[in-house]
Amino acid sequence: MNRDIAVTVNGEVRRASVMPRMTLVDLLRDVLGLTGTHIGCEHGVCGACSILLDGVPVRSCLIFAVQADGHEVTTVEGLADGPGEIGDLQDAFWECHAMQCGYCTPGMLIAGHALLEENPEPATDEIREAISGNLCRCTGYTQIVEAIALCAARRNGEDGR
Repeated sequence: MNRDIAVTVNGEVRRASVMPRMTLVDLLRDVLGLTGTHIGCEHGVCGACSILLDGVPVRSCLIFAVQADGHEVTTVEGLADGPGEIGDLQDAFWECHAMQCGYCTPGMLIAGHALLEENPEPATDEIREAISGNLCRCTGYTQIVEAIALCAARRNGEDGR
C-alpha cells in the first residue's frame, strides 16, 4: 500500500506516493528524475548515493523514502548556483581534474560540501577524513583533495593555486 510523502528537495517541496520499501535514492532518481545521485553498491559502502538529509551527509540507498517525509534533502543538483550552472566546488573539481569516470563525483561533492560548511579552512588530513567513506577507483583521491582545498582557499579569499 502506497504512502503519500512530501520531501523538500533542493529547496522545492516534492510530493509522491511511494511503496514503504522504496529507497530514497530510487525516489530521487526514478520518481523525481534527479539522476545526479548515483546508485553504486546499494549497501551503503561506496558513497555514490550520498545526499544531505537536513544538512547531514547520508547514504540515500540506506534510507527509505518514507523516512524522508517532512525532511529536507539536498542532492548534487542542489549544489549548483542555478539551472545550467555549476557551484564553486564543482568548478574546483573540474579545474583540478578531480573526476575521471565521474561515478563517485556526486558523493565526493556532497562530502566536500558538508566538510566546507562545517569547517571552512580544513587541513589536508581533515579533507582526507571527510571523503574517506567514499570510494573512487580512478583518481587516486589526490585531485579530489586538491579540489576541496582549492575551493576552501577561494572561499577564504585566497588564490588557491
